[in-house]
Amino acid sequence: MCSRHSWHTGLDQCPRGEGITVRRTPGPALLTAAACTAALMTTVSCGGPARGDRPPSAPTGVTAQAGSATSVHVMWNQADDDSGVIAYEVYRGTTKVKEVPGEQHMVDITGLKPSVGYAFAVRARDADGNTGPLSKKVPVTTPAAVEEDREPPTRPRQVRGQVAGGRAVSLSWSRATDDRGVASYDIYQGTSKIHSTRGRETSALITGLRPGTTYAFTVRARDAADNTSPVSRTVRLTTAAGGEDGRGTAPTGFRATTHREDGAYYIDLSWTPPRTGGAVTEYRIHLDGRLATTLVWGGAAPQDKAEHSFFVTRESGVSYRVRIRARLPDGTWGGFSTERTVTTGADGQPRER
Repeated sequence: MCSRHSWHTGLDQCPRGEGITVRRTPGPALLTAAACTAALMTTVSCGGPARGDRPPSAPTGVTAQAGSATSVHVMWNQADDDSGVIAYEVYRGTTKVKEVPGEQHMVDITGLKPSVGYAFAVRARDADGNTGPLSKKVPVTTPAAVEEDREPPTRPRQVRGQVAGGRAVSLSWSRATDDRGVASYDIYQGTSKIHSTRGRETSALITGLRPGTTYAFTVRARDAADNTSPVSRTVRLTTAAGGEDGRGTAPTGFRATTHREDGAYYIDLSWTPPRTGGAVTEYRIHLDGRLATTLVWGGAAPQDKAEHSFFVTRESGVSYRVRIRARLPDGTWGGFSTERTVTTGADGQPRER
């Protein structure tokens, strides 16, 4: 029995992909009154509360990673709201521990205990005073305390940057060293900390920037005792002016094939998520240049390889052009993957365009 909320045209079957919610955007001819009622749990709106009365959505892409033995860095994606999110509330278990402005999508929770498991969640509040539902709870365990550790990590070196369109840049650096191990890397824009990654990560995608603007970035390493390294060299990057081209924010290694099962044809997709420094939990699939399906991972989102399969038709010999894009941590949609063409019932490899 299908336990995930989904809606399909033609077949009432669950798509493959554990923990995925699928929202299909039908064409006008397919949207009947009955379909509208059934689609209330998807992207289709069928009346309901007036503008300003709807609460914000639950933030997605929530991650929590230990920055040290006594601190945790919590990040999340921008929530949707019709009147604008003005604040985010961060909860440790059932206790509210932080509130930050609506333009901020990260926070450090300090004063924690070493070697203890915690669960964090986030909810949004809008300008009309509506409070949205809590996000899913994300578990994290702080590392053990390190006694008498006063030795900071070494400075991250070989810091490089590349512009990824008008609203994003990618950064990379070589690993820092520490006598007890690096717990995390902190990324600064000017003097403000704007991002944090796990100690085993040496790259990050910074989104939510302005086109045609010059930014200065630096990186610092942190160990479990909260010792921080000297600051890295400064990398200055100017985002592309004008329209967003999405370079560097697109899923890579995108592949599309088809298979037949129980008299129906499915498109099978696989890709590598863009490296954002956090979890990418939402994707849009476009068929023949139009939005067909939105995928939302309800559980842990894959970071190395993602796969999904969905029904398209019962007919053989039908060709589809398919591509995919990811929702970035700032709430915007990244660049499109390579477009692939597949034909149901056809032999051979899909064609690339």
